[in-house]
Order: sequence, then structure tokens, then C-alpha cells
Amino acid sequence: MSLSLKKIPKVRGNLIPNADISSSSWFKVGGPFELLFEPEDELDLVHFIENLCDRIPIFIIGALSNTLIRDGGVKGIGIKLNDNFSKIKIYKNYIEVGASLLNMKFARYAKNNNFYGYEFLSGIPGTIGGSIKMNSGCYGKDMSDILYEVKILDRTKGLNNIKRNKLDMTYRKTSINDESIILSAKFRYSSENKDKKNILDLKQQRKKTQPINKLTGGSTFKNPSGYKAWKLIEEAGCRGLSLGGAKVSEMHTNFIINYNNATANDIESLGNIVKSRVYKNSGIKLEWEILKIGFSNK
Repeated sequence: MSLSLKKIPKVRGNLIPNADISSSSWFKVGGPFELLFEPEDELDLVHFIENLCDRIPIFIIGALSNTLIRDGGVKGIGIKLNDNFSKIKIYKNYIEVGASLLNMKFARYAKNNNFYGYEFLSGIPGTIGGSIKMNSGCYGKDMSDILYEVKILDRTKGLNNIKRNKLDMTYRKTSINDESIILSAKFRYSSENKDKKNILDLKQQRKKTQPINKLTGGSTFKNPSGYKAWKLIEEAGCRGLSLGGAKVSEMHTNFIINYNNATANDIESLGNIVKSRVYKNSGIKLEWEILKIGFSNK
């Protein structure tokens, strides 16, 4: 790794060269980041971004629940927000939630404080910020259903508060670019439990239908319009298909699992084989839902 610390602004937070965070990823694979920055607070982060050379790439790191870090590592700077970015504030008409807070923790907080409409978040691995970025969802709801406004640190425009209707939120997609950092979000809330969903019931449903106790990155592919990815994969004969230490889950075919010391290349290559078989069988092109970053060793 060749990024010189001399080119990096002085900060109060942590700067970690050649940072191996593969153990934090849900797949437990991948090479190191050239540099990892953990800002002390929002002011520290703003100072860093304003003074960083714009040619140096940055990557925003959440819980790494749906991210595949390639074996060759990542050139550039990974930015990981700490617990100072996970605070919750209650206002008259909305709740403001820090971007680094885990979805499950917020779902529990909301339940314990009689705020409803957030139960589905218990079924989404990862953080609030990452889930907004890709408009995550499950059980018939997604982030666009509850989001009111998001606070973003943009690399060129600085700090901005952006209303939900300006984010072009569609299925597993928003207009938030990869080098914008979500700092917090304001959510609408209800004090009436209209959908009667129970976090424990949703958790049990996930446990019965998804390989949540395996090393996986969540749903591998997006559902094509009008289709279910798992069914297309099933029909293409990919259930249990393996390559190296990676395997298509036999419980849920839209999950690839690291079942035997897989490399990132095993996982990505297996995913590409699945895509090819599905296309050959159905004529439908699957699109990765998992974010792939870094360089292959091959």
C-alpha cells in the first residue's frame, strides 16, 4: 500500500494504515484498506473531507453486512463512523437517528418507546446509513416508507439536509453517490401500531427461512421486476452449487455462504456462475445486490 500519511489532513480521530477489517465483514474475507479513518465526531469528519485531496478515493464502511471486500484489498480510504454517530433524538414530528446505529438496535429502541412503523428494520442487517443508501427493505416495506430527511456530507457540496423526495428512492437504489456520507436521518413515526408486526415474530421468520447463522452477505441479487431472484436461481439448478469454499445456500438460494474458508474470489466467481446459469435458463440478467469493492488478487 502506497498512500502517504503526509497527504492526509491532521485529525483527532484514528488513522489506521493497511487496515485489515475482514473480520468485521459478514463474509469474513477480503484484503486490507490502504487507510482506515475513524472520525472523532462530525467536525473532525467535515475537516477531513474538506482538506483531503479530491483524487484520493473514499469508501464509506457500515456494518459490512452486504459488502464483499475483494482479496487484493482497497486502494484509498475507508471511513467508519463510531458510536458518536449513532445517537437518537426525539422531536415533535420525527425521530432523528445517527447513521452508524444498527437497524436492529433502532427497531428495539422504537419498540421499547412505543414508536411504531420500524419493526421491519429488525429484518435488515447493517446500519441506518447503509440501509438508506441502498433503500433496503423487507416484509413489504423499505426505507423510503419511513424516511423524512437525510443529513449528508457531500465531498463537493459539503453538508446538506435533503428531503426524501429529492433522493430518487426506488427499489434498492437512491441518487446518493458513493462518496457522500450519510450522517443521520429523520424518520416519521406513529404512536399507533397499525401493522401489528412483532419484532420477535419477524426474527423467527428470518431464522426459519434465511441462513442467518452462516457467514453470508444477505441477499446476493436484486429481485428483477416481476420475479423473485431465489426462484430464478432455484429453477436454474443452483441450489447447493459450490466453488472453492463458497456455496449457494440450500436454505435460501439467493444467499451465498462462506462455508469452508472461502476467498472473496470464490464468492464473486460463484455469483457470476449463478448469474450466467440464470440467464441461460430464463433470459433474465440478475443484478448484484451485494456491493463489491477493491481489487482481485488474480
